[in-house]
Amino acid sequence: MSEVLDEFEEETEESGSSALFYLKVLSLVVLVVGFGLYIGDVLFGKSSLDVLLNLQADKDTLTVKIKNLKEENAVLQKEYFELRQLDPDR
Repeated sequence: MSEVLDEFEEETEESGSSALFYLKVLSLVVLVVGFGLYIGDVLFGKSSLDVLLNLQADKDTLTVKIKNLKEENAVLQKEYFELRQLDPDR
């Protein structure tokens, strides 16, 4: 009878350790998948896309503003140099 109990105890220990192993593996898989989804959302999520589109629009606006200011600066420099040459004091 003791031998049967010993065998049953060994089987229970083995199934308990294998269940614990599967639980650890399942937990690790869930953790890796969750982390992957989080990183994917950070890199490619809606908020990241909104920020990218806003920055591109700001860049376009600033580029147009720079072009306009350069043109205005050229006109003002031309006017300044024309006035400076006509000034008799200098």
